[in-house]
Amino acid sequence: MVAAALAASTAQAAATGKPRTPSNACPAVGAAVVEHFIRADCPDCWAADAPAPAGAWRLDWIVPGADDAPLSAAALPDATERLQRLGQPSTSPHLQPARPLPGVQLKVSAGPAWQGYFGLQMALRARRAAALPAGATGWLALVEALPPGSEVNSGERVLVRSVAGPLPLDGAAAGRGLSHLRALRWPTGAKPERLQARAWVEDGEGRILALAGNRCP
Repeated sequence: MVAAALAASTAQAAATGKPRTPSNACPAVGAAVVEHFIRADCPDCWAADAPAPAGAWRLDWIVPGADDAPLSAAALPDATERLQRLGQPSTSPHLQPARPLPGVQLKVSAGPAWQGYFGLQMALRARRAAALPAGATGWLALVEALPPGSEVNSGERVLVRSVAGPLPLDGAAAGRGLSHLRALRWPTGAKPERLQARAWVEDGEGRILALAGNRCP
């Protein structure tokens, strides 16, 4: 019942679409990805401007620390796991250069909030088996697009709020395609009008090969 309602709301959102604002402008296909990792015990790190290269995708993660850390309410264990997949011991920014993935189509859509959840759906199609490397996985994330000054942040942030993955990609090759539908909780304190969906494909070493947003074609 829940899955059916989420699927319907996701399909409706994909059909109607939403107008984009300058802060939601779409990067080009194969654009670079920059990830910022902020420690939960460093509110000054959050407040400081951390610009991304022009035209790049960005993801901002808050890494858990002590339970009483100032940013602990927005921290995600997934942020620590993401650092581990990257083999990155520190919370310094991680820039991944553009790596176009020929022959692969990745799309993501998101439904409106429903009983505290958002329905997110990723669709992936590859024209040939070799288009996706062995060990590649899919990921879905609910992010909150924060304009400068909205949450004591000097610059724009795209805060990762909830994550689903790894998602298997068997069946995406040879044109068959696949889709994954997940329900992610609308986090306390987030504003639903600022929430967006992201989907990406990682290789076995944590490198992002393709990334899509629900407000981008």
